[in-house]
This record gives sequence, C-alpha cells and structure tokens, in this order.
Amino acid sequence: MNYDQLKQEIIEYSKTIGIDKIGFTTASTFDELKNRLIRQQELGYQSGFEEPDIEKRVNPALLMDQPRSIIAIALAYPSKMNGRVTSKKGERRGLFSRASWGLDYHIILRERLKKLEEFILEKVPDAKCKSMVDTGELSDRAVAERAGIGWSGKNCAIITPEFGSYVYLGEMITNLPFAPDEPMEDRCGDCNKCIDACPTGALVQGGQINAQRCIAFLTQTKDFIPEEYREKIGNRLYGCDSCQTSCPENKGKDYHFHDEMEAEPEVVKPLLKPILQLSNRQFREGFGQLSGSWRGKNPIQRNAIIALAHFKDETAIDDLVQVMKEDARPVLRGTAAWALGKIGGEQAEQELLGAKEQETDINVLSEIEKGLQMIKR
Repeated sequence: MNYDQLKQEIIEYSKTIGIDKIGFTTASTFDELKNRLIRQQELGYQSGFEEPDIEKRVNPALLMDQPRSIIAIALAYPSKMNGRVTSKKGERRGLFSRASWGLDYHIILRERLKKLEEFILEKVPDAKCKSMVDTGELSDRAVAERAGIGWSGKNCAIITPEFGSYVYLGEMITNLPFAPDEPMEDRCGDCNKCIDACPTGALVQGGQINAQRCIAFLTQTKDFIPEEYREKIGNRLYGCDSCQTSCPENKGKDYHFHDEMEAEPEVVKPLLKPILQLSNRQFREGFGQLSGSWRGKNPIQRNAIIALAHFKDETAIDDLVQVMKEDARPVLRGTAAWALGKIGGEQAEQELLGAKEQETDINVLSEIEKGLQMIKR
C-alpha cells in the first residue's frame, strides 16, 4: 500500500465532502498536554464536562488497538448572520454564541467523518478507524495543533491562517501509518487582546483558562450563577465570543461554506420574555437543533432572566414575578427575584416583599433579600 498516495487521495476527497482543512499526525501520546491537564486539575480550572481520565485524553493507544496516526479535520463556520433582528425597548433579545449557530456541529462533523471513514475503508477494507467530535476522549485542539490545522492561540482556541478561530474540529484515529504534517508556528506573539477582552478574567494567561470563570462554561451550568458573574454575562444565553471577536486574526473572517451552519436570526438572537414560559416541547421545537440546547431549557431560561435584568427591562416585571411566584425550580425563582431587584421600582419591591413571606427555600430567600437590598440602595 502506498500510504503517501492514499493520504493525497484522502485530502482530495475531503474537499469534495465539505471538509475545509485536513491534517495528519502520529498517534503518539500527547505528553505536553498531559502535564498541562494535570496542572489544570490541581488548580481546579477544569469545567467538569471533560473526560475525567487524563490518560485517555492523551494516549490514543487506550482508545484503539495499535493506532498509527490521527486525521484532524476543520470546518469553517460563519461569524456574521445573513439577516438581522434588533433588540429594542420592550422587545429585548438574547444571544447564542457563533459556535451554536445553525445545526448542531456535532451532527455536521460526524457526518463528514463518517464519509471519510467510508472512503478509507473502501480503499483499505481492513483499516480501523475511530472518529470523535468534542465529546470524545482526545483533546480536539491538541490533535489539530499537532496535525498542522492551526496554532493554539492565547485564547485557548485553534487559530487557522485561512479561517481564524471560527472552525469546528474533529478527528479520526486510524491504524494506517500516514506521514505526519508539520505543526504550525505560533503567531500570537506579544498580542494579549483576548486576555484583556475576557469579561471575567477567565484567561489566566496566554493558553491557560480557568473554566470555572469562563462565561461559555457558566452559561451551561444548571445552578445559581455566582453574583459576581451575572452582570458580566449580559444578554448571552449560551457561550461567549469575546476572546474570538477581539482577536486580530479573526478580523474580516466570515465564511458561509455550509448551508446547515447558517444562523436563523430569530432562533440565535431570540426575544427574551417568551423564553421564560417555554414548555420542554416548545424548547425542543424552537432550539433543539442548536448545539447550545444540549443542557436543556433550564440554563437558557435562567440566562434569559439575567439578560432581562441586564437590560433593566421594566416591561418584563410581570413575567419575572410569575416566575418568582409560580415556577417549581428554585434556581429560576431565585434568579427572577434577583432580576426584579436589579430592575427596581415600587412594583418590584412590593412583589419581592410579598414573595419573602411565602417562600420557603433558603437559597431563593437569599436572592429575594439581595433583590430588596439593590432596590433600597
């Protein structure tokens, strides 16, 4: 088997199925990554969404018998919407981050990897392949970096010369010995714009992130968001783009190669007040195709409440009062109470005082008290 020729055939085929960039690397262990992951764990900087076994994250041999190489792929996604909707008084809107526009990227990349796998098996029937996207054990960024897709930026994203950091990543472990590509030189230099732009200081230093402070992580949690971060979240419903939009490498980068990645403005920048009353079915029908829906409606509804507080939207007081008084979920009742305090006014104060007499949950009562204190100030 001429593996150099097969590699070239794979590269050419990848272009025909909508893969924007492809790279190859060895299946050796990611020793440098292992040290970084151990340090992140020691510092408590992990999100908790990662594969907990560090060895599996750095050693492909634990995921496949006798792996020889890894194929990395990247697909560019848009940074601007085709069509716009505007947020205005009384009709305030939230925002999903760019990586959640269009169809869930896990579905898109798995489909591309499946086609790539079928192509390889057609050429080499006894080949072994194991593909993964984001939720797999390996670090997508570490694989992409070593395969020459791009360099690992100070914002902890892979930055490509062609598409900036607006790329989805996936990889395939194989038992075929493809020649590895050269990693790319780091081009961040002394630029620290992403670090300076991070709203919560989650970027501790170039290439190191404290996920517990990252808005992209916080918007996916299900508990109360610590008060110090609520104002920083603004009107974000899912994710955060600050470290990407501030990056000079992303200036002017906006590619619309894949129809399924196009944003529906009313979905990714939705009206906030209607979100508060969505049933599970309505949420699935309206937002279920987005990658940002994976945690269900609870975090999105909580974030919508925080967004209404951010706008100090007085037209939302009745909606927030209904949540505070009637919702079965303490996190939503409490966050609504805090939001009413943030918006302020006599009606909000009276409703909070009334809720204080009826509420029994200690955490919700704490949020009611915070709301009343904000009004008194």
